[in-house]
Amino acid sequence: MLADLTPPTAGRPTDADWAAAVAAVTGLPADGRVLLICHVNPDGDALGSMLGFGLGLRRLGVRQLQATFPGRPEVPEPFQGMPGLDLLVPAVQAYPDPDLVICFDVAAVSRLGELADRLERAGTALVLDHHASNTRFGGIHLVDAEAAATSVVVEQLLDRLGAPLDREIAECLYIALATDTGSFRFDMTTPAVHEMAARLLATGIQPGEISRRIFDTRPYGAVRLYGDVLARTKLEPAAVGGRGMVWTYATLEDLARHGQRPYTLEALIDSVRCTAEADVSFVLKQVAEAEWAVSMRSKGATDVSRVAVALGGGGHRLAAGFTAYGAISDVVAAIRAELARGVGGEAVETESAPAPGAGAPQSGSELQDQQ
Repeated sequence: MLADLTPPTAGRPTDADWAAAVAAVTGLPADGRVLLICHVNPDGDALGSMLGFGLGLRRLGVRQLQATFPGRPEVPEPFQGMPGLDLLVPAVQAYPDPDLVICFDVAAVSRLGELADRLERAGTALVLDHHASNTRFGGIHLVDAEAAATSVVVEQLLDRLGAPLDREIAECLYIALATDTGSFRFDMTTPAVHEMAARLLATGIQPGEISRRIFDTRPYGAVRLYGDVLARTKLEPAAVGGRGMVWTYATLEDLARHGQRPYTLEALIDSVRCTAEADVSFVLKQVAEAEWAVSMRSKGATDVSRVAVALGGGGHRLAAGFTAYGAISDVVAAIRAELARGVGGEAVETESAPAPGAGAPQSGSELQDQQ
C-alpha cells in the first residue's frame, strides 16, 4: 500500500525490527539489486545517510547498487564533494524493480515523488528514518523518533551488519549528523550525539574543512539573494497566542535575478528563526508556479510538526515542512489558522499579513504587491 493512511507511531525500533532489517540485507542473492532513495530536495542528513550506507554496502560486497532521489538530479553545491556520489543515478535511470529498496529520511510516501512506485515493485522495502511523523509505509521500519538524525539509525545498522567504519563513510555520516543538529546547536544534541561524532572524527575526517564547505561557503549571488529575501521578512508578534510568528518568502524570480539554484535557500530558515520576538518561523520557497516548499521552525513553545501534518507534510516538533499550492497569501493564512488552533484560538488577520489572494502568484512583483 502506497497511501499514507497509517497513523504515526512514535518510538524506537524493536529487536525484531533490527533483525528483519539485517536479514533483508544479508539475505540478498549474489546478483541482488539494491536501490537507495532519499527524499526530494535532499538535505545533508538525507544525502549523507544514503551515501554513507551505500558505501557501507559496497564494503560488504554489494555490487548491484544505485542511489537516487526524486526530482531534478542535482546535488546541492555544499554536498558536491561528499564521498559516494558515484553511486547516484537520475531517477529515470533507477532500477524499475529492485530486490531491495531502502528509503532514507523519508517520513511519507509523498516525499518519494516519481520513485514511489519502486516500493510496490521491490521484493522488500526498508525505511530508515527519525521523524516522529513517519507514516510507517513500506515493509520494514527502522524509525527512531528519539534519534537526532537518520544517520544515527544508519550507523547502528551498519554496525549490526559488520560494515567497517572508514573515513569516507564517516564523512558522509558526520555531514548528516552536523546538518540535522545545526552544527550540534539544537536541543537534540545529546551526549550520545557527541559520542557518535567522536567516533566518526576518530577515522581522521577534518571537521573544520567540512564545516567551512557545508556551512560557511556561499557565492556572492547567494549573499545578495538573502539580502533581498530577508528585507521582506514579516513579524507578527501577536500570532500564536502572543508567542510571535516571523516569516518570509523567496520566488523563482529572486533566484533567477541572482543566478542561484533552489538549494541555495536551504539555510534561509536559519536566518529567520533567530528573530527574538517570535517562537515560530517559516519560509516559503517557490518551486513552480503556485507551488511552495514551506520550512517551519519553533524555539520550543510550539509544535510545528502538528501544523505541517495538518497541511500535508511532517517533521519534528521543532522543525517541520510541507508542500503548498496556491497564492502565497492563502498559504500564509492556512499556516496562521493552524497555529491559532494549536493555542485554542481563532485565526485572526493582522496588519502585517497579506490580503487573501484569489489566484496563484505569477511573479515576484505580483507577490510583492500582495504584501
